[in-house]
Amino acid sequence: MNSALMEYFNSLKGKRVAVIGLGVSNRPLVEGLLDAGVPVTVCDKRRREEFNGIVETLERRGMTAALGPDYLEHLNGADIIFRTPGLRPDVPQIAQAVAAGAELTSEMEAFLNLCPCRIIAVTGSDGKTTTTTIIAGLLKAAGYRTFVGGNIGRPLLCQLDSIRPDDMVVLELSSFQLMTVRQSPGIAVVTNLAPNHLDVHKDMAEYVAAKRNIFAYQDGCDRLVLNADNEITAGFAQEARGAVTLFSRRRTVEGGVYLREKTVICGGRPVLTTDDILLPGLHNLENYMAAVAAVDGLVPDEAIRDFARTFGGVEHRIELVRELDGVRYYNDSIASSPSRTIAGLRSFAQKVILIAGGYDKHIPYDVLGPEIAKSVKVLLLTGDTAEKIKAATLAAPGYETGRPDIYDCADLEAAVAQSRALAVPGDVVILSPASASFDCFKNFEERGKAFKNYVNVLK
Repeated sequence: MNSALMEYFNSLKGKRVAVIGLGVSNRPLVEGLLDAGVPVTVCDKRRREEFNGIVETLERRGMTAALGPDYLEHLNGADIIFRTPGLRPDVPQIAQAVAAGAELTSEMEAFLNLCPCRIIAVTGSDGKTTTTTIIAGLLKAAGYRTFVGGNIGRPLLCQLDSIRPDDMVVLELSSFQLMTVRQSPGIAVVTNLAPNHLDVHKDMAEYVAAKRNIFAYQDGCDRLVLNADNEITAGFAQEARGAVTLFSRRRTVEGGVYLREKTVICGGRPVLTTDDILLPGLHNLENYMAAVAAVDGLVPDEAIRDFARTFGGVEHRIELVRELDGVRYYNDSIASSPSRTIAGLRSFAQKVILIAGGYDKHIPYDVLGPEIAKSVKVLLLTGDTAEKIKAATLAAPGYETGRPDIYDCADLEAAVAQSRALAVPGDVVILSPASASFDCFKNFEERGKAFKNYVNVLK
């Protein structure tokens, strides 16, 4: 085991350690602590039978399990609490434990403190995963051993023994992960910011404050990459402690990354053209511009061009599922906010058949209505937000009766069936929900896979 990781785990011996959540990110942490001889209490709201024997296996190794609805009532007396990203740090039980002297941390915070190599981290409301994946692909193309983690990839803390000082780590970080971090990466990227996750965050100000932590602890040797076309992210430049690199699709930014006709310019030199980029959509052009700014000085321009010509994108992000009778079906299940759906709609030169709606995150849909009126020929709605999206569309200045036609569907399967009945050769059908998936699905991946299954069985 990596000496720094072993030293960290050894520092926890004799302390009462609680880990909240036995999910993907925390299970390797629990196993690593047990391997180091650190007793752990795992608190999880799920019941024992939902773990398929995992709990019993870990209990035999010394873990104590606190499961079920009262799982957070077992934090009293804890010295160290590892928080799961999806749980607010100020819930009463955690707040009481911290007030009593417990240290609140997370797997990601520990990794940021212990990682021996350079870290590039990406956050934002939209484009995080694609930008992270592009950056990692570019670094690998340039010959770096590259590890990917955070919101995607594998948990990295217990991989520290494999990470060398000359390697690279690329992280996708959500607002939930960033809420409590006190360590910023050497290169931080903020793709854009728009209202999102307001079902969890108290308000937009708290959401923005969480995102700000990705660069709040940088120093003069670090780099901050910001979207100059987004009012909020552009404002971060005044707060930066390190060097700022701006990227803009709409204007020239001195020393930054910008578009000159069809050429992406970085630091005054041409790096690639829009024709080099295989991924469709202006939002993916912006993702590339952010990535180019992040890897400037690390990856040769030729490697960037070669990668862009072959990279086909990430699953659930404007993913072509199939073409049936001249109709193309796209899976954009990642689009859980209006801004993401707007970007998806603008990826096509024609009006589309849009399937939208899902779990309500209590974010406004006013901005989506005009784009639907402009870019959608048929709107198929399902889920908790269906009425909100319909109201925003009907209230849009450009809306005319029947443009688009609007249908209420019982569920996603019914929406796909309806799209099949209405589509004609040359049409595009896209699932781009502008909403989270939790009303019917565990996550956007499960929703996207369900959509692909419904599309693939169409006859």
